[in-house]
Amino acid sequence: MCGVFGVCANNGVDVANLTYFGLFSLQHRGQESAGIAVSDGTSVRVHRDMGLVAQVFSPAEIKNLGEGSVIALGHTRYSTTGSSRAENAHPLPFHHPTLGPGAIAHNGNLLNADALRAQLQEQGVAFETALDTEVMARLIENTHGRSWEDVIRRTRSLRLPASVHRLHPAARTTGACPGL
Repeated sequence: MCGVFGVCANNGVDVANLTYFGLFSLQHRGQESAGIAVSDGTSVRVHRDMGLVAQVFSPAEIKNLGEGSVIALGHTRYSTTGSSRAENAHPLPFHHPTLGPGAIAHNGNLLNADALRAQLQEQGVAFETALDTEVMARLIENTHGRSWEDVIRRTRSLRLPASVHRLHPAARTTGACPGL
C-alpha cells in the first residue's frame, strides 16, 4: 500500500507544493519514505528520502523543486517489495537513451518481476535495488521509440490496465504506475 499523487499544470502553478500537500493527505498509505519528482518538460529533478512527508521536505526544498516545473509526481511508501531503505524510495528516476530523463512511482506489485529482471540481466542491464519498480524503469529505458507516445504505443499490445501502459509489453502488474 502506497500513496501516489500527480499534478500537471500551467507555468506559474507551484506543482511541487500541491504535490507536497497531496502526499501529506495520503501519508496514511505509506509512512516509510516520501518523494517528489518534477519536470519542466525537458529535465527531471527528484528528491526522496526516508521519513514522513514533513521530515523529508523542507520549505526550501519544495521551493527549489517547484521553480519552473509544470508536472510533478509524488509517492509515499509502505514497502511490499524491497527493504525499507533510502535507495528504495520513490519516485525512481531513470534515463531513456533517446528520450531523456523520467521518473516512475508504483503502487502495487509487478507479478513477474523476477523473470523480467533475469531477462534484462541476461541483456546486460544492471540493477541497483531489489525493487519491482526498478524493473519497470529498466524496461522503459530499453523500449525503443522516437517519442514517449511511441514508447507507450509499443506497450499497448498487452491487455493491461490503462495506468500501466507506460510500461513494457511483458510487464504484468497489479496497482497503479504513473510516470513523468
